[in-house]
Amino acid sequence: MINIYEVLETNDMIEKENLDVRTITLGISLLDCVDNDLTRLNEKIYNRITNVAKDLVPTGKAIEKEFGIPVVNKRISVTPIALIGAAACRTPDDFVTIAQTLDNAAKTTGVNFIGGYSALVSKGMTKSDELLIRSIPKALATTNRVCSSVNLGSTKTGLNMDAIKLMGEIVLDTAKETADKDSIGCAKLVVFCNAPDDNPFMAGAFHGITEADAVINVGVSGPGVMRKALESEHDSDFGTLCEKVKKTAFKITRVGQLVAREASKRMNIPFGIIDLSLAPTPAVGDSIADIFEEMGLQRAGAPGTTAALALLNDQVKKGGVMASSYVGGLSGAFIPVSEDQGMINAVEDGALTLEKLEAMTCVCSVGLDMVAIPGDTKPSTISGIIADEMAIGMVNQKTTAARLIPVIGKGVGETVEFGGLLGYAPIMPVNQFDCSDFINRGGRIPAPIHSFKN
Repeated sequence: MINIYEVLETNDMIEKENLDVRTITLGISLLDCVDNDLTRLNEKIYNRITNVAKDLVPTGKAIEKEFGIPVVNKRISVTPIALIGAAACRTPDDFVTIAQTLDNAAKTTGVNFIGGYSALVSKGMTKSDELLIRSIPKALATTNRVCSSVNLGSTKTGLNMDAIKLMGEIVLDTAKETADKDSIGCAKLVVFCNAPDDNPFMAGAFHGITEADAVINVGVSGPGVMRKALESEHDSDFGTLCEKVKKTAFKITRVGQLVAREASKRMNIPFGIIDLSLAPTPAVGDSIADIFEEMGLQRAGAPGTTAALALLNDQVKKGGVMASSYVGGLSGAFIPVSEDQGMINAVEDGALTLEKLEAMTCVCSVGLDMVAIPGDTKPSTISGIIADEMAIGMVNQKTTAARLIPVIGKGVGETVEFGGLLGYAPIMPVNQFDCSDFINRGGRIPAPIHSFKN
Protein backbone atom coordinates (compact mmCIF):
# COMPACT_ATOMS: atom_id res chain seq x y z
CA MET A 1 0.00 0.00 0.00
CA ILE A 2 1.18 3.53 -0.79
CA ASN A 3 0.30 6.08 1.91
CA ILE A 4 -0.10 9.86 1.55
CA TYR A 5 3.40 10.46 2.96
CA GLU A 6 4.95 8.42 0.16
CA VAL A 7 2.89 10.31 -2.44
CA LEU A 8 4.11 13.66 -1.10
CA GLU A 9 7.67 12.36 -0.87
CA THR A 10 7.61 11.22 -4.50
CA ASN A 11 6.21 14.60 -5.58
CA ASP A 12 9.12 16.32 -3.86
CA MET A 13 11.56 13.97 -5.61
CA ILE A 14 10.11 14.92 -8.98
CA GLU A 15 9.72 18.66 -8.39
CA LYS A 16 12.89 19.43 -6.42
CA GLU A 17 15.37 16.62 -6.95
CA ASN A 18 15.24 15.80 -10.70
CA LEU A 19 13.64 12.37 -10.32
CA ASP A 20 12.56 11.05 -13.68
CA VAL A 21 12.10 7.92 -15.72
CA ARG A 22 15.05 8.38 -18.04
CA THR A 23 13.70 6.21 -20.82
CA ILE A 24 10.99 3.87 -22.04
CA THR A 25 12.75 1.74 -24.65
CA LEU A 26 10.72 -0.47 -26.96
CA GLY A 27 12.73 -3.45 -28.13
CA ILE A 28 11.68 -4.77 -31.55
CA SER A 29 12.85 -7.98 -33.22
CA LEU A 30 13.67 -7.61 -36.91
CA LEU A 31 14.41 -11.28 -37.52
CA ASP A 32 11.30 -11.69 -39.66
CA CYS A 33 12.47 -8.81 -41.89
CA VAL A 34 15.48 -10.70 -43.25
CA ASP A 35 15.63 -10.64 -47.06
CA ASN A 36 18.35 -11.06 -49.67
CA ASP A 37 17.10 -8.04 -51.60
CA LEU A 38 18.31 -4.78 -50.02
CA THR A 39 15.36 -2.68 -51.16
CA ARG A 40 12.82 -5.15 -49.78
CA LEU A 41 14.83 -5.47 -46.56
CA ASN A 42 14.75 -1.71 -45.96
CA GLU A 43 11.01 -1.59 -46.67
CA LYS A 44 10.33 -4.41 -44.22
CA ILE A 45 12.47 -2.79 -41.50
CA TYR A 46 10.75 0.58 -41.88
CA ASN A 47 7.25 -0.94 -41.88
CA ARG A 48 7.97 -3.21 -38.92
CA ILE A 49 9.35 -0.42 -36.72
CA THR A 50 6.74 2.20 -37.59
CA ASN A 51 3.91 -0.28 -37.05
CA VAL A 52 5.06 -1.68 -33.69
CA ALA A 53 6.25 1.67 -32.28
CA LYS A 54 3.46 3.93 -33.57
CA ASP A 55 1.98 4.39 -30.08
CA LEU A 56 5.22 4.59 -28.08
CA VAL A 57 5.63 8.36 -27.88
CA PRO A 58 1.89 9.13 -27.33
CA THR A 59 1.79 6.49 -24.58
CA GLY A 60 4.85 7.95 -22.85
CA LYS A 61 3.36 11.45 -22.98
CA ALA A 62 0.01 10.23 -21.67
CA ILE A 63 1.68 8.51 -18.70
CA GLU A 64 3.66 11.68 -17.99
CA LYS A 65 0.49 13.76 -17.96
CA GLU A 66 -1.65 11.39 -15.92
CA PHE A 67 0.90 10.44 -13.26
CA GLY A 68 3.02 13.58 -13.20
CA ILE A 69 6.19 11.55 -13.69
CA PRO A 70 8.66 12.93 -16.28
CA VAL A 71 9.51 10.34 -18.94
CA VAL A 72 12.49 12.06 -20.52
CA ASN A 73 13.20 9.79 -23.49
CA LYS A 74 11.23 7.39 -25.66
CA ARG A 75 13.55 5.10 -27.57
CA ILE A 76 13.66 2.01 -29.77
CA SER A 77 16.16 -0.83 -29.86
CA VAL A 78 16.32 -3.42 -32.64
CA THR A 79 17.99 -6.74 -33.35
CA PRO A 80 21.72 -6.23 -34.15
CA ILE A 81 21.77 -5.05 -37.74
CA ALA A 82 24.87 -7.11 -38.61
CA LEU A 83 22.57 -10.15 -38.34
CA ILE A 84 19.62 -8.62 -40.17
CA GLY A 85 21.65 -7.31 -43.10
CA ALA A 86 23.87 -10.35 -43.62
CA ALA A 87 21.94 -11.77 -46.58
CA ALA A 88 21.47 -8.49 -48.47
CA CYS A 89 24.53 -6.34 -47.73
CA ARG A 90 27.68 -6.75 -49.81
CA THR A 91 29.45 -3.46 -48.99
CA PRO A 92 29.65 -1.00 -46.07
CA ASP A 93 27.48 1.40 -48.09
CA ASP A 94 24.73 -1.22 -48.23
CA PHE A 95 24.65 -1.19 -44.44
CA VAL A 96 24.56 2.62 -44.43
CA THR A 97 21.22 2.44 -46.27
CA ILE A 98 19.83 0.43 -43.36
CA ALA A 99 21.12 3.05 -40.90
CA GLN A 100 19.27 5.70 -42.89
CA THR A 101 16.11 3.56 -42.86
CA LEU A 102 16.38 3.25 -39.08
CA ASP A 103 16.81 7.03 -38.84
CA ASN A 104 13.71 7.63 -40.96
CA ALA A 105 11.69 5.19 -38.86
CA ALA A 106 12.86 6.90 -35.66
CA LYS A 107 11.83 10.28 -37.07
CA THR A 108 8.42 8.96 -38.11
CA THR A 109 7.69 7.49 -34.68
CA GLY A 110 9.08 10.55 -32.87
CA VAL A 111 11.58 8.74 -30.66
CA ASN A 112 14.79 10.38 -29.43
CA PHE A 113 17.15 7.59 -30.46
CA ILE A 114 17.14 4.17 -32.07
CA GLY A 115 19.78 1.63 -31.04
CA GLY A 116 20.86 -1.65 -32.56
CA TYR A 117 23.19 -0.62 -35.36
CA SER A 118 25.35 -3.24 -33.77
CA ALA A 119 27.62 -6.25 -34.16
CA LEU A 120 28.42 -8.98 -31.63
CA VAL A 121 32.01 -10.11 -32.27
CA SER A 122 33.36 -11.29 -28.92
CA LYS A 123 34.89 -14.45 -30.44
CA GLY A 124 35.19 -13.64 -34.14
CA MET A 125 33.85 -11.49 -36.97
CA THR A 126 31.72 -12.72 -39.85
CA LYS A 127 31.98 -10.87 -43.15
CA SER A 128 28.70 -9.16 -42.33
CA ASP A 129 30.00 -8.05 -38.90
CA GLU A 130 33.09 -6.50 -40.48
CA LEU A 131 31.11 -4.71 -43.16
CA LEU A 132 28.78 -3.19 -40.57
CA ILE A 133 31.69 -2.11 -38.36
CA ARG A 134 33.44 -0.46 -41.32
CA SER A 135 30.19 1.34 -42.19
CA ILE A 136 29.81 2.93 -38.75
CA PRO A 137 31.61 6.25 -39.43
CA LYS A 138 29.49 7.06 -42.48
CA ALA A 139 26.31 5.68 -40.90
CA LEU A 140 26.63 7.94 -37.85
CA ALA A 141 27.67 10.93 -39.94
CA THR A 142 24.61 10.69 -42.20
CA THR A 143 21.97 10.04 -39.52
CA ASN A 144 20.73 11.94 -36.46
CA ARG A 145 19.06 9.39 -34.19
CA VAL A 146 20.91 6.14 -34.87
CA CYS A 147 23.15 4.71 -32.13
CA SER A 148 25.77 2.04 -32.66
CA SER A 149 27.45 -0.54 -30.40
CA VAL A 150 29.90 -3.40 -30.80
CA ASN A 151 30.45 -6.19 -28.27
CA LEU A 152 34.17 -7.01 -28.37
CA GLY A 153 34.57 -9.60 -25.63
CA SER A 154 33.00 -11.68 -22.90
CA THR A 155 33.95 -13.69 -19.87
CA LYS A 156 33.09 -16.90 -21.74
CA THR A 157 34.93 -16.18 -24.99
CA GLY A 158 37.79 -13.82 -24.15
CA LEU A 159 38.70 -10.66 -26.08
CA ASN A 160 38.64 -10.35 -29.87
CA MET A 161 41.82 -8.31 -30.32
CA ASP A 162 41.36 -8.07 -34.10
CA ALA A 163 38.03 -6.35 -33.53
CA ILE A 164 39.50 -4.17 -30.76
CA LYS A 165 42.25 -3.01 -33.12
CA LEU A 166 39.67 -2.26 -35.81
CA MET A 167 37.44 -0.33 -33.39
CA GLY A 168 40.31 2.00 -32.47
CA GLU A 169 40.44 2.96 -36.14
CA ILE A 170 36.65 3.17 -36.46
CA VAL A 171 36.31 5.49 -33.44
CA LEU A 172 38.87 7.86 -34.94
CA ASP A 173 37.27 7.65 -38.41
CA THR A 174 33.88 8.43 -36.86
CA ALA A 175 35.40 11.46 -35.16
CA LYS A 176 36.81 12.65 -38.51
CA GLU A 177 33.52 12.10 -40.35
CA THR A 178 31.76 14.38 -37.84
CA ALA A 179 34.65 16.79 -37.23
CA ASP A 180 32.47 19.74 -38.24
CA LYS A 181 30.24 18.97 -35.23
CA ASP A 182 33.04 18.45 -32.69
CA SER A 183 33.18 14.73 -33.51
CA ILE A 184 29.72 14.13 -32.03
CA GLY A 185 29.34 10.88 -33.97
CA CYS A 186 31.48 9.19 -31.31
CA ALA A 187 28.89 10.14 -28.67
CA LYS A 188 26.55 7.66 -30.42
CA LEU A 189 29.09 4.80 -30.49
CA VAL A 190 29.95 2.51 -27.58
CA VAL A 191 31.97 -0.70 -27.27
CA PHE A 192 31.17 -3.45 -24.75
CA CYS A 193 32.43 -6.49 -22.98
CA ASN A 194 29.61 -8.77 -21.77
CA ALA A 195 26.90 -6.62 -23.40
CA PRO A 196 23.40 -7.39 -22.01
CA ASP A 197 20.51 -8.27 -24.35
CA ASP A 198 18.03 -5.95 -22.64
CA ASN A 199 19.79 -2.63 -21.99
CA PRO A 200 17.40 0.35 -22.46
CA PHE A 201 20.13 3.01 -22.36
CA MET A 202 21.82 4.56 -25.38
CA ALA A 203 24.15 4.35 -27.11
CA GLY A 204 24.41 0.66 -26.22
CA ALA A 205 20.83 -0.55 -26.52
CA PHE A 206 20.04 -3.43 -28.87
CA HIS A 207 17.28 -6.03 -28.88
CA GLY A 208 19.02 -9.32 -28.11
CA ILE A 209 18.18 -12.51 -29.98
CA THR A 210 17.05 -14.10 -26.70
CA GLU A 211 14.24 -11.54 -26.45
CA ALA A 212 10.57 -11.75 -27.54
CA ASP A 213 9.17 -10.11 -30.70
CA ALA A 214 8.65 -6.86 -28.82
CA VAL A 215 9.25 -5.85 -25.21
CA ILE A 216 9.11 -2.75 -23.00
CA ASN A 217 12.26 -1.94 -20.98
CA VAL A 218 12.48 1.04 -18.63
CA GLY A 219 15.50 2.87 -17.31
CA VAL A 220 15.05 4.82 -14.07
CA SER A 221 17.30 7.53 -12.74
CA GLY A 222 17.61 9.80 -9.74
CA PRO A 223 21.12 10.95 -8.71
CA GLY A 224 19.58 14.15 -7.38
CA VAL A 225 17.19 12.17 -5.17
CA MET A 226 20.09 10.08 -3.85
CA ARG A 227 22.20 13.14 -3.11
CA LYS A 228 19.33 14.82 -1.24
CA ALA A 229 18.70 11.68 0.80
CA LEU A 230 22.30 11.62 1.97
CA GLU A 231 22.30 15.26 3.13
CA SER A 232 21.03 14.17 6.53
CA GLU A 233 23.64 11.39 6.90
CA HIS A 234 26.87 13.40 7.21
CA ASP A 235 27.69 11.90 10.61
CA SER A 236 26.35 8.40 9.97
CA ASP A 237 28.48 5.27 9.83
CA PHE A 238 28.63 3.13 6.69
CA GLY A 239 25.91 0.77 7.85
CA THR A 240 23.43 3.61 8.23
CA LEU A 241 24.58 5.17 4.97
CA CYS A 242 23.98 1.91 3.11
CA GLU A 243 20.47 1.58 4.51
CA LYS A 244 19.63 5.09 3.32
CA VAL A 245 20.89 4.41 -0.22
CA LYS A 246 19.05 1.09 -0.35
CA LYS A 247 15.71 2.52 0.79
CA THR A 248 15.99 5.48 -1.58
CA ALA A 249 16.75 3.16 -4.51
CA PHE A 250 13.65 1.15 -3.59
CA LYS A 251 11.47 4.26 -3.88
CA ILE A 252 13.05 5.34 -7.18
CA THR A 253 12.57 1.88 -8.68
CA ARG A 254 8.91 1.73 -7.66
CA VAL A 255 8.28 4.80 -9.79
CA GLY A 256 9.93 3.08 -12.76
CA GLN A 257 7.96 -0.11 -12.14
CA LEU A 258 4.71 1.88 -12.21
CA VAL A 259 5.59 3.49 -15.54
CA ALA A 260 6.74 0.16 -17.02
CA ARG A 261 3.51 -1.61 -16.04
CA GLU A 262 1.38 1.17 -17.47
CA ALA A 263 3.29 1.35 -20.76
CA SER A 264 3.14 -2.43 -21.13
CA LYS A 265 -0.61 -2.55 -20.47
CA ARG A 266 -1.49 0.34 -22.75
CA MET A 267 0.59 -0.87 -25.68
CA ASN A 268 -0.22 -4.56 -25.13
CA ILE A 269 3.49 -5.38 -25.27
CA PRO A 270 5.20 -7.52 -22.59
CA PHE A 271 7.19 -5.79 -19.85
CA GLY A 272 10.85 -6.80 -19.94
CA ILE A 273 13.09 -5.26 -17.29
CA ILE A 274 13.80 -2.26 -15.11
CA ASP A 275 17.37 -0.99 -15.41
CA LEU A 276 18.46 0.39 -12.04
CA SER A 277 21.31 2.51 -13.39
CA LEU A 278 21.74 5.95 -11.87
CA ALA A 279 22.14 8.19 -14.94
CA PRO A 280 23.11 11.84 -14.42
CA THR A 281 22.30 14.91 -16.54
CA PRO A 282 24.07 18.26 -16.91
CA ALA A 283 21.44 19.81 -14.61
CA VAL A 284 22.85 21.22 -11.38
CA GLY A 285 22.28 18.76 -8.54
CA ASP A 286 21.65 15.76 -10.82
CA SER A 287 25.16 14.37 -10.50
CA ILE A 288 26.82 11.12 -9.44
CA ALA A 289 29.88 13.16 -8.40
CA ASP A 290 27.70 15.18 -6.01
CA ILE A 291 26.71 11.94 -4.28
CA PHE A 292 30.39 11.18 -3.65
CA GLU A 293 30.79 14.62 -2.08
CA GLU A 294 27.80 14.01 0.18
CA MET A 295 29.55 10.81 1.27
CA GLY A 296 32.54 12.84 2.40
CA LEU A 297 34.90 13.12 -0.59
CA GLN A 298 36.14 16.58 -1.51
CA ARG A 299 35.92 15.75 -5.20
CA ALA A 300 35.14 12.74 -7.38
CA GLY A 301 38.49 11.10 -8.00
CA ALA A 302 39.83 11.64 -4.50
CA PRO A 303 41.18 8.55 -2.66
CA GLY A 304 38.16 6.51 -1.63
CA THR A 305 36.12 7.25 -4.78
CA THR A 306 36.16 3.67 -6.05
CA ALA A 307 35.03 2.41 -2.64
CA ALA A 308 32.23 4.99 -2.55
CA LEU A 309 31.08 3.94 -6.03
CA ALA A 310 31.15 0.26 -5.04
CA LEU A 311 28.95 1.01 -2.02
CA LEU A 312 26.54 3.07 -4.12
CA ASN A 313 26.21 0.47 -6.86
CA ASP A 314 25.65 -2.44 -4.52
CA GLN A 315 23.06 -0.73 -2.34
CA VAL A 316 21.16 0.64 -5.37
CA LYS A 317 20.86 -2.92 -6.67
CA LYS A 318 19.81 -4.30 -3.28
CA GLY A 319 17.07 -1.70 -2.97
CA GLY A 320 15.98 -2.01 -6.59
CA VAL A 321 15.54 -5.78 -6.65
CA MET A 322 13.05 -5.49 -3.78
CA ALA A 323 10.95 -3.07 -5.85
CA SER A 324 10.86 -5.09 -9.08
CA SER A 325 11.08 -8.80 -9.84
CA TYR A 326 12.51 -8.12 -13.29
CA VAL A 327 15.77 -6.22 -13.05
CA GLY A 328 18.24 -6.25 -15.94
CA GLY A 329 20.14 -4.11 -18.39
CA LEU A 330 23.29 -2.56 -16.97
CA SER A 331 21.96 -1.70 -13.50
CA GLY A 332 25.03 0.20 -12.40
CA ALA A 333 25.91 3.86 -11.93
CA PHE A 334 26.88 5.73 -15.07
CA ILE A 335 29.79 8.12 -14.66
CA PRO A 336 29.86 10.05 -17.96
CA VAL A 337 32.17 13.01 -17.88
CA SER A 338 30.30 15.31 -20.26
CA GLU A 339 26.82 14.61 -18.89
CA ASP A 340 27.63 15.19 -15.21
CA GLN A 341 28.53 18.69 -13.98
CA GLY A 342 30.22 17.32 -10.86
CA MET A 343 32.43 15.03 -12.95
CA ILE A 344 33.32 17.95 -15.23
CA ASN A 345 34.32 20.01 -12.19
CA ALA A 346 36.46 17.13 -10.90
CA VAL A 347 38.33 16.89 -14.22
CA GLU A 348 38.86 20.65 -14.38
CA ASP A 349 40.19 20.68 -10.81
CA GLY A 350 42.65 17.88 -11.59
CA ALA A 351 40.99 15.40 -9.21
CA LEU A 352 39.82 12.96 -11.88
CA THR A 353 42.01 11.29 -14.50
CA LEU A 354 41.48 8.72 -17.23
CA GLU A 355 43.27 6.12 -15.09
CA LYS A 356 40.99 6.80 -12.10
CA LEU A 357 37.92 6.43 -14.32
CA GLU A 358 39.31 3.10 -15.52
CA ALA A 359 39.73 1.95 -11.91
CA MET A 360 36.15 2.96 -11.17
CA THR A 361 35.01 0.73 -14.03
CA CYS A 362 35.76 -2.25 -11.78
CA VAL A 363 32.64 -1.42 -9.76
CA CYS A 364 30.32 0.21 -12.33
CA SER A 365 29.13 -0.53 -15.85
CA VAL A 366 30.50 2.25 -18.02
CA GLY A 367 33.68 3.72 -16.57
CA LEU A 368 34.99 5.54 -19.64
CA ASP A 369 31.76 7.19 -20.73
CA MET A 370 31.58 10.35 -22.85
CA VAL A 371 35.27 10.98 -22.32
CA ALA A 372 36.69 13.59 -24.70
CA ILE A 373 40.34 13.03 -25.67
CA PRO A 374 42.70 14.88 -28.04
CA GLY A 375 41.83 14.54 -31.72
CA ASP A 376 45.41 13.54 -32.62
CA THR A 377 45.29 10.41 -30.41
CA LYS A 378 46.61 7.40 -32.34
CA PRO A 379 44.17 4.60 -33.26
CA SER A 380 46.39 2.06 -31.46
CA THR A 381 46.18 4.13 -28.28
CA ILE A 382 42.38 4.19 -28.51
CA SER A 383 42.44 0.40 -29.05
CA GLY A 384 44.70 0.00 -26.02
CA ILE A 385 42.33 1.99 -23.81
CA ILE A 386 39.41 -0.10 -25.10
CA ALA A 387 41.34 -3.34 -24.46
CA ASP A 388 41.94 -2.34 -20.84
CA GLU A 389 38.23 -1.67 -20.32
CA MET A 390 37.24 -4.94 -21.96
CA ALA A 391 39.74 -6.88 -19.82
CA ILE A 392 38.18 -5.50 -16.63
CA GLY A 393 34.77 -6.79 -17.73
CA MET A 394 36.08 -10.15 -18.87
CA VAL A 395 37.99 -10.95 -15.67
CA ASN A 396 35.36 -9.57 -13.29
CA GLN A 397 32.42 -11.27 -15.05
CA LYS A 398 30.57 -7.99 -15.52
CA THR A 399 29.53 -5.54 -18.21
CA THR A 400 32.04 -2.84 -19.03
CA ALA A 401 31.99 -0.29 -21.83
CA ALA A 402 33.81 2.66 -23.31
CA ARG A 403 32.52 5.70 -25.19
CA LEU A 404 35.57 7.71 -26.24
CA ILE A 405 35.43 10.94 -28.27
CA PRO A 406 38.65 12.02 -29.95
CA VAL A 407 37.74 15.62 -30.79
CA ILE A 408 39.37 16.51 -34.10
CA GLY A 409 41.28 19.81 -33.94
CA LYS A 410 41.23 20.10 -30.16
CA GLY A 411 43.72 19.21 -27.44
CA VAL A 412 44.17 18.99 -23.68
CA GLY A 413 42.90 22.06 -21.86
CA GLU A 414 40.24 22.88 -24.45
CA THR A 415 36.52 22.22 -24.04
CA VAL A 416 34.01 20.61 -26.39
CA GLU A 417 30.32 21.59 -26.30
CA PHE A 418 27.76 18.97 -27.36
CA GLY A 419 24.61 20.62 -26.03
CA GLY A 420 21.42 19.18 -24.56
CA LEU A 421 21.64 15.96 -22.58
CA LEU A 422 25.21 15.36 -23.77
CA GLY A 423 26.51 18.54 -22.09
CA TYR A 424 30.12 19.65 -22.48
CA ALA A 425 33.48 18.17 -21.58
CA PRO A 426 37.08 19.18 -21.00
CA ILE A 427 39.57 17.33 -23.23
CA MET A 428 41.39 14.81 -21.00
CA PRO A 429 45.03 13.80 -21.53
CA VAL A 430 45.89 10.23 -22.51
CA ASN A 431 49.05 8.26 -21.81
CA GLN A 432 51.50 9.02 -24.63
CA PHE A 433 53.56 5.83 -24.42
CA ASP A 434 53.09 3.60 -27.45
CA CYS A 435 51.14 0.30 -27.41
CA SER A 436 50.95 -0.34 -31.16
CA ASP A 437 53.18 -3.45 -31.14
CA PHE A 438 50.89 -5.01 -28.54
CA ILE A 439 47.68 -4.12 -30.40
CA ASN A 440 49.06 -5.26 -33.77
CA ARG A 441 49.64 -8.83 -32.59
CA GLY A 442 46.06 -9.70 -33.55
CA GLY A 443 44.19 -12.85 -32.61
CA ARG A 444 42.26 -13.43 -29.42
CA ILE A 445 43.04 -13.15 -25.71
CA PRO A 446 41.61 -16.38 -24.22
CA ALA A 447 38.86 -16.40 -21.63
CA PRO A 448 40.02 -16.49 -17.98
CA ILE A 449 40.15 -19.84 -16.20
CA HIS A 450 37.13 -19.08 -14.02
CA SER A 451 34.95 -18.84 -17.14
CA PHE A 452 35.04 -22.62 -17.56
CA LYS A 453 32.03 -23.66 -15.48
CA ASN A 454 30.17 -26.27 -17.59
